[in-house]
Amino acid sequence: MSRDNRTLLITGGAGFIGSNFITYFLKAHDDYEIVNLDKLTYAGSLENLREAETFANYHFIEGDIADEAVVEQVFTDYDIGGIIHFAAESHVDKSIADTKPFITTNVVGTVNLLQTAKRDWEEKGVLSERRFHHISTDEVYGSLEEDGAFTEETPYDPRNPYSASKASANMLVNSYHNTYGMNVVISSSSNNYGPRQHDEKLIPTIIRKALAGESIPIYGDGQNIRDWLYVTDHCKALDKVFHEGKEGDTYNIGGRNERTNMEMTNRICELLDEHQQERKQELALSSFKDLITFVEDRPGHDRRYAVDDTKISQTLGWKPVVELEQGLAETVAWYMDKWRKQAQ
Repeated sequence: MSRDNRTLLITGGAGFIGSNFITYFLKAHDDYEIVNLDKLTYAGSLENLREAETFANYHFIEGDIADEAVVEQVFTDYDIGGIIHFAAESHVDKSIADTKPFITTNVVGTVNLLQTAKRDWEEKGVLSERRFHHISTDEVYGSLEEDGAFTEETPYDPRNPYSASKASANMLVNSYHNTYGMNVVISSSSNNYGPRQHDEKLIPTIIRKALAGESIPIYGDGQNIRDWLYVTDHCKALDKVFHEGKEGDTYNIGGRNERTNMEMTNRICELLDEHQQERKQELALSSFKDLITFVEDRPGHDRRYAVDDTKISQTLGWKPVVELEQGLAETVAWYMDKWRKQAQ
């Protein structure tokens, strides 16, 4: 990012990763102005940004990246010096039920940002200086067998409409680098977990269902494997990639914590058994594990994801520091506190 301009546009900053990143970034970099553009769909909440709102250099705009006029107005109102693009429809089940919103946001929205940034930065003679950082996912690579891990050279092989839309966005971002010389970087991470995640995701669902005494749904046999990355570790990696990543490169960000869905579910239930003994007794359960229920697997459910983070580790000096046990304990505590407050 050009040192003469410190106004950073963050899209989708009211969502899970985006809100954690904004809060982290404001504390780490007090010389930036942060402009957060978010549509405030079901997955985004201003409650996630209460701490960010206490910073004078933080600005929020409610708007849709799929609306070209909205994006153009942001560039009119602010001299945008860089972009970190989180905004996306990201729920796989929803993409299977209705693909179109994923194309609208993840593909059309990304094109709107690219086109507007290109035009604005070309006019100012800074196209090669101002950075466009696209946030992607390891799901673009498809599914792994028993061995190996995704590298930055792994061919794209998306298996569901969500991952297909993200792979499409990745290729569009790369095309703006190759065709126009735009200064882009892409980062793809493994499964994030931590505070502020939407209730629909796996870990919040397990906790929410357990405390409500409802069945905890697990797809298929529960042996699907994911690599889990604590959201704060991810935020630090994104900071590194945005500031130090090589123009035109992709960086994979992994947590080095591969677990099956059943292993994650069982451990979360054990933590709840420990901290929610009264609730467990009220529900007449020997363990919250008693609520685990296997349901029909979803179509296109990838068996295993694993990310090789050698590149970012060796070239940018990043590695995850939050151990899974610590991160899970903090995450469970955060959600228990959230729902306790909501119940009051």
